[in-house]
This record gives sequence, structure tokens and C-alpha cells, in this order.
Amino acid sequence: MWVKICGVRDEATAEQICRLAPDAIGLNFYDKSPRSVRKDVAVRIAGVTGDAVQRVGVFVNHSVSEIADLVHECRLGAVQLHGDETAEQVANIASQLPGIPLFRAWRMDGDSLADLEQHLADCSIRGIQTAGCLIDSRVPGAYGGTGHTVPWGALARAYQHDQWPSLILAGGLTADNVIQAAQAVKPWGVDVASGVESAPGQKDIEQVRRFIENARRA
Repeated sequence: MWVKICGVRDEATAEQICRLAPDAIGLNFYDKSPRSVRKDVAVRIAGVTGDAVQRVGVFVNHSVSEIADLVHECRLGAVQLHGDETAEQVANIASQLPGIPLFRAWRMDGDSLADLEQHLADCSIRGIQTAGCLIDSRVPGAYGGTGHTVPWGALARAYQHDQWPSLILAGGLTADNVIQAAQAVKPWGVDVASGVESAPGQKDIEQVRRFIENARRA
């Protein structure tokens, strides 16, 4: 099970989390998020974490030039698009960052993923194959990190595992429910932010440890 701890905001926390050996940490560059990180801090995080744990940049409707600049300066290993980016914009980003995996976040509303199916088809027409789809819950006015769970049963029925990119489950996951969620949805990976925090943007290392352990057990 691929495990990502998202919303890491300082070097000390990043070092502690990386010692627990998740597959990835998320650095959120959306300045309206309580988990946003400044570029200079992200550069320092890259300096203390090494490359054993993938650093994923989380972006919400950023320009291609902003994303490319942060990928290079912060030595990001992957890009997560968590906004309203169109297939054409995804293609532009991919063309500027050859070799950098793209994860497409999608906020699920109701029981259907017809909108995601159309988006992936539009990406395919443009020759874009994303490395994974991160499914989060849709909350009006928010782009993630809300702590609301996805309807696991509906997601399991709607997601076309054999045709679509690898599924990464997000939204309301905690150390206490990640095993149940993984058994219900059968994702390739899991992503957590608020579910391992003692306060918004403040990671609780013991909760992180338990989350990683339970996710791997699942």
C-alpha cells in the first residue's frame, strides 16, 4: 500500500515523518490552505529529507510557470493537481515537466464518477496518462483537507480499476478507519492530512506512525 502524508509544513516534522518511512510526503503550495508551505521552507525540507521519500507538490489552479519553478527549486518528485485544471492545462503542465509523475485529485460528489471519466478521456486524447487519481470528498468552497470521508461503497462500485489510473483514497482517513476504508475500496494508495493532526496544520507524530502501520497492514 502506497502511503502519503500530506500537508507537511516544517523541516523538523518532515524529518520525523520521513523516519517512519511513508512512500511520500505532500507539500501544499495553495496559500489559502492551513497546511500551505512557503517555497523557502519547502527548499529546506528537501534538504533534510533526502530522496528516499517522494516529495509531492500539491497545487490548486497554479500557472504552469509557477508549478515548474517550484518543482525545480524544491526538488519535487511528483505533482498533484488538486484544483479545477482542465485536460488542456494538464497537458501543458505535463509538456513542461517531462518525467515528473502527475497525480490528478478529484472531489467525488454523490455516487457517480462520470465527470472524472470524461476528464480522463479528454486527457487521453491529448496523450496524457496520469500516474494516479486521488479521490477526495467534495465540500463546497474547499479543495481538500476537510476531514470528510468519501462514500466508500459508491467509490468502489464507480471506479474503473482496470481502465483508469491507480486509485489513491483520501478524505477523512485516520489511523482508526484506514484498514476498513482500504478493505472497502481496494485502493492502490492512501493519502492523509487532517486525520493525523492535533490541530490544523500540526501533525501528531504518533498518529502518523499508527496511520502508516495500519495502512500497510491493510
